[in-house]
Amino acid sequence: MEVLVLAAGLGTRMRSSKPKILHKLFDKTIIDYVIETANSLNPEKVFIVVNPDVPEVLEHLKNYELDIIFQEEPKGTAHAVSVAIPYLKSENILIINGDTPLIREDTIFKFIDIFEREKIDLGILSFYPEREHSYGRILRDTEGRIIKILEATEIKEYQNLRESNSGVYLIKRYLLDFVQEIKENPRKKEFYFTDIVEILSQRGYKIQAYPIATEEELIGINNRNELSIAMAYLRDRFVKSFMEKGVTFYDPKSVWLSPLVKIGQDTIIYPGVWLEGNTTIGSNCVIYSSVRIKNSIVEDNVEIKDCTVVENSYIKSGSKIGPFAHIRPETVIGKNCRIGNFVEVKKSTIGDGTKAAHLSYIGDAEVGSNVNVGAGTITCNYDGKKKNKTVIEDDVFVGSDTQLIAPVKIGKGAYIGAGSTITKDVPSDALAISRTPQKNIEGWAKRRRQKS
Repeated sequence: MEVLVLAAGLGTRMRSSKPKILHKLFDKTIIDYVIETANSLNPEKVFIVVNPDVPEVLEHLKNYELDIIFQEEPKGTAHAVSVAIPYLKSENILIINGDTPLIREDTIFKFIDIFEREKIDLGILSFYPEREHSYGRILRDTEGRIIKILEATEIKEYQNLRESNSGVYLIKRYLLDFVQEIKENPRKKEFYFTDIVEILSQRGYKIQAYPIATEEELIGINNRNELSIAMAYLRDRFVKSFMEKGVTFYDPKSVWLSPLVKIGQDTIIYPGVWLEGNTTIGSNCVIYSSVRIKNSIVEDNVEIKDCTVVENSYIKSGSKIGPFAHIRPETVIGKNCRIGNFVEVKKSTIGDGTKAAHLSYIGDAEVGSNVNVGAGTITCNYDGKKKNKTVIEDDVFVGSDTQLIAPVKIGKGAYIGAGSTITKDVPSDALAISRTPQKNIEGWAKRRRQKS
């Protein structure tokens, strides 16, 4: 079998400067899902028909091993198939649309199995929709034989027809020669591949439609509304899978998950959580409301509290993060740490048991174990030209409102007095204080009021 993906449509209904098939469902484009499903079938080849005048699509397709075929003019699906015919060599051809990203691999395998077992000439994957849409309907005679596929504009006199065409076909290669008999649609000035059904039916070929798929997985994306519906379907699919594996979602409809996300057993996900990219959440974690985690690893028994953002970072077991914390890329948070309210950590390593409870910035730093970082502490890492490193060794106590002017090193067990600006290295076990003497000017406020 060979797979033919039709992806040359202009997608004008998306109202976008971006090609339709490059719009994203979470972290992957629409066409990514289609190609990955096609490749999972292990076909002889995967062909894709595209518009040569859309360089963004061609650039994106370099990520895959595909045979690319150009449809020079946008003349419809039958014309797209016709330009591919000279390249198709296998006995059976699976045709799918490039804007149908949710179709399941096991559904197609089941479709192939029935097609081969029943020795069909043309198989159509069909479904029964629950919502309004523009799919064609399958018209059968009184004995159940398929006569033709009616376009959405033609079904007014067949109001009871519900079985719908998904645009996924399995066809014997030699029957594609009948594509040349398809006539141009007088209204749209295009050639529709669906018309081959009536042509083959009139010649007595064995055609059958199989409603073995759900509307959810066969949704075609033509506009922004359908894009949002597809995202919701995909989210529901992921959430259901995780719940079956022992993950709790307090409000499944409010959570958004990337296809690459992994979540361990007995983890609890609160409403409004976004888990993006290649993110792994361990077991027995609690992810509170309005948290966003992207391309990160969170080990077991971690709590990430409300309104926290974690990006490209690693959080080890037993730590508590947030609320309102920002863990920026290239950060590693050790075991049993406490990174609290309005703390920002960037490109830093935080040792086990360290606490930065509130209102601090730790950037380009190496912080040891069991360090206490007081409120308002800042690692001043940028000197106007380059970023510099701060090193804080184990068991250090950093008092509130401290500025550490990098590059600087604080030795093991040292103390920094509150309100200090540290510009030089501090030896181990030393106390560093950098303050000007307090001076009280008597009567200053009264004199100021009198002048004003």
